[in-house]
Amino acid sequence: MKQNNVIRAMTRDGAARILVINSTEMVNEAIRFHKTAPTATAALGRVMTAASLMGTMLKEKNDKLTLKFKGDGIAGSIIAVSDYMGNTKGYIQNPEADLPLKANGKLDVGGIVGAGDLCVIRDEGIGDPQTGFSRIVTGEIAEDLCAYFAQSEQIPTVCSLGVLVDTDLSCRAAGGILLQLLPFADEETVVKIEENLPLMNNVSGMIDGGMTPEDILARIMTGIEYDVFDDFRAEYRCDCSRDRILDALSCFSDAELDDTFADKDTIEVCCHFCDQKYIFTREDIVSNRR
Repeated sequence: MKQNNVIRAMTRDGAARILVINSTEMVNEAIRFHKTAPTATAALGRVMTAASLMGTMLKEKNDKLTLKFKGDGIAGSIIAVSDYMGNTKGYIQNPEADLPLKANGKLDVGGIVGAGDLCVIRDEGIGDPQTGFSRIVTGEIAEDLCAYFAQSEQIPTVCSLGVLVDTDLSCRAAGGILLQLLPFADEETVVKIEENLPLMNNVSGMIDGGMTPEDILARIMTGIEYDVFDDFRAEYRCDCSRDRILDALSCFSDAELDDTFADKDTIEVCCHFCDQKYIFTREDIVSNRR
């Protein structure tokens, strides 16, 4: 039986909420679908891990969150979509994006992401989705998210993300920590949190060393009283289906269908997130129109 890999907690005085995830299996699923190079794995894995944590903060079960990094680096666009339970799917425009290691021996995620924009979309299924933007600060993902929360949502946030790629190109360990101060946070607790910030570094190393999300939470909350309010399992999950794609194709005009089927009897549509392929005829699309 697969174990829960997400834990959510709050300091006992209500000063901060803390989310921790072990996203190793999620990232390995992304590698299986996208055949990513090491640096692309780290970039996509960090974005997916962040989106999963942010998804668990959605208000309703049918809400969706999309996190998109659109930089000018060789990675191209990186997108992750998460639901209320943190289940996430991800896509990187250039899965072969890779660069030499940085001087400190780390993968150069910022180098393949480059400069550009970060976009967060919350879709509640009614009305227009809520969209927020900020500039990419470093391209290392965690720092960019902290800047986004500070600028776009005015929420003091600490984020730690890590993806450790093994020699066989699989994900050896991946995870994330998201800590946010809540309104009217107690100053004494804030000081203790600041003192503990160094304990949040190298989350993938903690997971690689055998620490569970509960262990990590206990470590980063050293000296701070807190309560766990739930833990659950989040995984790589794509919700594509033949019917959903057919509904989208049914919006094509007759002229667009003429162009699409000009020299073929069928078309193949491939899902960017899970590589599932769907075959359609023109008759399939026309008969589905309402």
